[in-house]
Amino acid sequence: MPDYKHVNDLWDDAVADKLDAVDRLVYRSNCLGSDQRITNTGGGNTSAKLVEKDPLTGTDKNVLWVKGSGGDLRTSKRPNFASLYLDGLYDIKKVYESRSPNGPKTQAEDDMVGMYPHVTFNLNPRASSIDTPLHGFIPAKHVDHMHPNAVIAIAACKDQVALAEKIWGGKVGYVGWQRPGFDLGLKMAAECEKNPDFVGLLMGQHGIINWHEDDKACYHLTLDLIEKAAQYLADHDEGDQTFGGQKYQTLDDEKRMDVLADILPWLRGQVSQQKRFIGTVEHRDSVLQFVNSHDAQRLAEIGTSCPDHFLRTKIKPLYVDWDPTSGTDKLRELLTAGLEQYRKDYADYYNACKHPDSPSMRDPNPTVILIPGVGMIAWGKNKSESRVTAEFYCCAVEVMKGAEAVSEYQGLPRQEAFDIEYWSLEEAKLQRMPAEAELARKVCVVIGGGSGIGKETCHRLIKEGAEIVAVDLKEEAAQATAEEIEKIVGKGIGVAGTGISGCGDIVGLGADITDPKSLCAMLDQALLAYGGVDDIIVTAGYFATPDNAGYNTPDQWDASFKINVTGLYNCAEAGRKIIDAQGLGGNVVLTTSVNAVVPKKGSFPYDTSKAAANHLVRELAVAYAPHIRVNGVAPATVVAGSSMFPRDRVIASLSKYEIPFDDSWDDDKLRDTLADFYAKRTLTHKPIRPIDQAEAIFLLVTDRLSRTTGQVISVDGGLHEAFLR
Repeated sequence: MPDYKHVNDLWDDAVADKLDAVDRLVYRSNCLGSDQRITNTGGGNTSAKLVEKDPLTGTDKNVLWVKGSGGDLRTSKRPNFASLYLDGLYDIKKVYESRSPNGPKTQAEDDMVGMYPHVTFNLNPRASSIDTPLHGFIPAKHVDHMHPNAVIAIAACKDQVALAEKIWGGKVGYVGWQRPGFDLGLKMAAECEKNPDFVGLLMGQHGIINWHEDDKACYHLTLDLIEKAAQYLADHDEGDQTFGGQKYQTLDDEKRMDVLADILPWLRGQVSQQKRFIGTVEHRDSVLQFVNSHDAQRLAEIGTSCPDHFLRTKIKPLYVDWDPTSGTDKLRELLTAGLEQYRKDYADYYNACKHPDSPSMRDPNPTVILIPGVGMIAWGKNKSESRVTAEFYCCAVEVMKGAEAVSEYQGLPRQEAFDIEYWSLEEAKLQRMPAEAELARKVCVVIGGGSGIGKETCHRLIKEGAEIVAVDLKEEAAQATAEEIEKIVGKGIGVAGTGISGCGDIVGLGADITDPKSLCAMLDQALLAYGGVDDIIVTAGYFATPDNAGYNTPDQWDASFKINVTGLYNCAEAGRKIIDAQGLGGNVVLTTSVNAVVPKKGSFPYDTSKAAANHLVRELAVAYAPHIRVNGVAPATVVAGSSMFPRDRVIASLSKYEIPFDDSWDDDKLRDTLADFYAKRTLTHKPIRPIDQAEAIFLLVTDRLSRTTGQVISVDGGLHEAFLR
């Protein structure tokens, strides 16, 4: 086997030989998709032409299995592949040829996509990809179409045809850039017929497609072709002179973090004028080499070349020619001017290229911002999208690097780029997407997220689309919450350079709410993870267990107010500075207690501190109006899952209320016994659970209660002693 340096050979006969033909296609796809040097997230297609039993007649039929629309090769499973009768696909070809004698980019070509369901094999519900004709009309059993950075670098440079001949020795042909569809598939089929010795085709600006009669051989052919391109680029690497050499120096980690902490909230507000964006910060070495270079501004203005890239990164990024030694005030000034010009340029691009039936102009703000000394900030509707946008522009950087090393980089013509970005099929795909979840595009910081109400709140909010920062005094507890949720919703693909473990839809961080510096450091990490913060939710608290006589020490009194009042204020103030800088509005939700209005023997430090917390809610609501709403949730005694109810406190409470129990009982039984006792004192006779508090918090951070501020909502099962006086 070849000794690959630039791709990973993941094929294992011991695995593949146990699979049927379709699952071997899935296996091949997963192996290819697992290496981002081979193809990007969501990019690339694979196919196999197989003989299947017709479910109606029982006769053998030739069936094309091809990765379906919207699938990702790395994660795709059998249900992610479409299946079509091959004869039926050729019947659609006849329809296309009769309706569209004038070539590509016609309505007739787009209409053919609607024909695929008529030739679906075995009622397969997976929608076919627009690349289906490319795979169907190439006369080989197995076909791979990939988007490797090394190959796109060749396909995106001035001398792409000559370089293809030189690198692959005449075994790989060439088709110029064309939007995928029937016409491109027919052109590829014609190239194969004219040149039977071809094993693949370089696709201008786009990638490579290759084929073989054996699936394992097709896989290794894909690796071989990419390896040759990557090695050719490596042999011509320009080293320190890449991108014209270095113009600016990278800031050290501490200074870079200071710049990001200062600029990110404001910048998020600027790019979120139409809808909130979630950010991803990227500062891997290749990105820093690019943004610090002499050629960065020129190349950034050209834009990306591969359609898969610019659908996320837009026609071009915003590059800010900022000297990292000149300070953040200058950076803010340059960003302000740059954003204004970017929006104007995007509107000009739209107006110059639009067709009479084009969809309305989309958000004109950039999704990629490049800053010398700092790196890249990518934006998207959620963390996953911003992370993939960052990944795609990292790919674009590698493409530009390779193209400039061996020739001259060229972007896709503006009209062609527009016709992809505003393609009716892309617009239809956008319109078919489900409505965004209620808390989509929001970043919620849950302080106390390591247990009890806080953990349950993290679970509740992430179900509604929020990005979560789980925070706890014990960082390991916050990380445990994050890991628990990741097992349910999945763990995102990390972007190198963030420095935060996971960095998916939830991260776990540590902070001490009695220490403002600790909170600021935590929020800096939240900014690095998501680009901003929308809601501050505090469920952390402290209950001082009295002695046997029912009294507390002075230290317990001090701790009660330090945590339950000053700590809440510290959290609110730290969050306010970020929310104000964004200018997008937000929420602060503080957890108090019904004990604030129901005095109890043996808990007066807790009760009085919670009474102060109730008034803190009202004071902050006045101070933070009109852009930040501040509300409180006042639970009755929540025993289950609460870190404030360790075994000794539960036993002390059972003893105080003379409730029978046995020391041999486990913690859950002791807690359930106490919870049942408390429930019987309420009007509903139901134990108060963490999920009940989480539901109230959820309502307060949505727009459902957008006219509510300065209120404390009791979630106590109906304690009449706590009724408003």
